[in-house]
Amino acid sequence: SKKKGLSFEEKRARMMEIFFETKDVFQLKDIEKIAPKEKGITSMSVKEILQSLVDDGMVDTDRIGTSNYFWAFPSKALHARKRKLGELESQFAESNQKKEALQKSIEKSKVGREDTAERAALIKELAALRQKKEQLKAEIDKYRECDPDVIEEMRQTNKVAKEAANRWTDNIFSIKSWAKRKFGLEESRIDKGFGIPEDLDYID
Repeated sequence: SKKKGLSFEEKRARMMEIFFETKDVFQLKDIEKIAPKEKGITSMSVKEILQSLVDDGMVDTDRIGTSNYFWAFPSKALHARKRKLGELESQFAESNQKKEALQKSIEKSKVGREDTAERAALIKELAALRQKKEQLKAEIDKYRECDPDVIEEMRQTNKVAKEAANRWTDNIFSIKSWAKRKFGLEESRIDKGFGIPEDLDYID
């Protein structure tokens, strides 16, 4: 069967073994040689694993001249783990407090919502009133066309539309006259060429 690769945490643990077993200081290029050969960590992932350990305070690093050096001691790693554990326990306690507060809030909101005959009757009445409201709204919309304000608004809209239509009709007649004079075209040919109805006229 195909050999399963190491998980991210397994790689981190094995890299820490390099530091603990040797108690030495390394450059990145040194770890990139040792990790694949002795700990089965692929060279491609060494930099990422090492950086994650530095970020978590498990491995120390310092720049000397043009090179970066890395080291870690068991006492420092233990302290870093304890600190991380403390942070996680604090977050866990805070989450528990929030959970308890939400639970209390839910229980409080349930008060007065018990399934009683009176509540069931009120819910039924509320549903009936909502239905009645929708019916009345539909009725109002039906008669809205008879509203004087709506009728006046429709008149104004029709007036604007009529003026616009007559303005475009006037423009078409002007263009037709210009085309007849300019090119000597017959009116019927202009109408046919541009899809203009023969009975085009102003709206009264």
